[in-house]
Amino acid sequence: MSLHIVILAAGQGKRMNSALPKVLQPLGDRPLLRHVVETAQALDPAAIHVVYGHGGERVQQALTDMPVNWVYQAEQLGTGHAVGQAMDHVPDDARVLVLYGDVPLVRANTLSNLVAAADNGALALLTVVLADPTGYGRIVRDDNNRVQRIVEERDADAGERHIQETNTGLLCAGAAALRDWLSRLTDDNDQGEYYLTDCVALAAADGAPVTAGQAATEAETQGINNKLDLARAERLFQRRQADALMAAGLTLRDPARFDLRGALRAGRDSEIDVGVVVEGQVTLGDNVVIGPHVVLKNCAIDDDTRIEAHSVIEGATIGRRCAIGPFARLRPDTHVADRAKIGNFVETKKTRLGEASKINHLSYVGDAEVGAGVNIGAGVITCNYDGANKHITRIGDDAFIGSDCQLVAPVSVGAGATIGAGSTVTKDAPAGALTLSRVRQSTVTGWRRPTKQA
Repeated sequence: MSLHIVILAAGQGKRMNSALPKVLQPLGDRPLLRHVVETAQALDPAAIHVVYGHGGERVQQALTDMPVNWVYQAEQLGTGHAVGQAMDHVPDDARVLVLYGDVPLVRANTLSNLVAAADNGALALLTVVLADPTGYGRIVRDDNNRVQRIVEERDADAGERHIQETNTGLLCAGAAALRDWLSRLTDDNDQGEYYLTDCVALAAADGAPVTAGQAATEAETQGINNKLDLARAERLFQRRQADALMAAGLTLRDPARFDLRGALRAGRDSEIDVGVVVEGQVTLGDNVVIGPHVVLKNCAIDDDTRIEAHSVIEGATIGRRCAIGPFARLRPDTHVADRAKIGNFVETKKTRLGEASKINHLSYVGDAEVGAGVNIGAGVITCNYDGANKHITRIGDDAFIGSDCQLVAPVSVGAGATIGAGSTVTKDAPAGALTLSRVRQSTVTGWRRPTKQA
């Protein structure tokens, strides 16, 4: 029996107080809806149908790369009505799993169990027992503990409101039976909506088996309605990722102060300190140490390299046994060879830094090709932009660039050349020679510093 998954994502999310549709609010830097679709894909369904409404084009554009069937719900008339919009795309012999675009933390194995429970004409729903069930629909059972119906809180009487087993909204059933139950729904309730949950009572009345499975954790079923919910889900999601990384061998100094907003692969015995943010695709080799409050984005760092505190590494590749930072910024297309060093308050961009070369302090090196064994002193700037175009600076092996120099590109410094401190180099500097460009120092005797008038 094939599996069709229907994801409800049409709600406006007024409590978010945001122009961004609720299902596009970010969790781990990815839209809530993307998390749900990715989990759905793990079940290998025949099709995933996303029912959308508010923010339609934006919702579709955010998931253009994902293989989903988009179903438009012009009027929001309740969850039952929303599922009904997708049923035209579902064959009678399929099973239908209903998910929600604002419930992003449910695990694939939990859903697999729910699908398996919807066998032999059964309707299977996922429930959770809450210490405080306020706001949730309650699971009403008969004297034999069989599920009879779900009552929404606004429609519940005083006794029903004391029930702690609550509805998560996630359910699975055969398509033919579900289609029949949906056709019999009414809007005779406080909200005047067609509730999907009323299918439970219809199934029970028809004598269909109704099974209720429990989620492994309350966190899995947490719906997100406002920014407070979103912040709580973020911490849950981040801790889940941190636990997986630590189980694979990564050392996190404090998993509660770690944020992964992409994908991280780490080798053996690597370590990440507090406050580190990982974005995009990041790879760490063996024995890599990441200091506190570092940002890593779309970068690769090889074995035995150390990134010191407060550095930002974006779009860079860093070789083995390198030392970076603190307070360094490596911008896209920076390539650092083995044993090189980039120190505090150094910025690079589109630069290749050769093996064992050093840029230790307070420098900007952009659009540059730097050889091996080069020393670049404090305050050096490659002047790569003329106001219209970018130009390349080339520095040969074993060159020494003195402090406070400006290399005005396009310009080349030969292998083994020395540039004297304080020089502005506008022409190629020959290999093995000393190049200077300084005003001769002079002293004015008898000069007095101006003083303020009383």
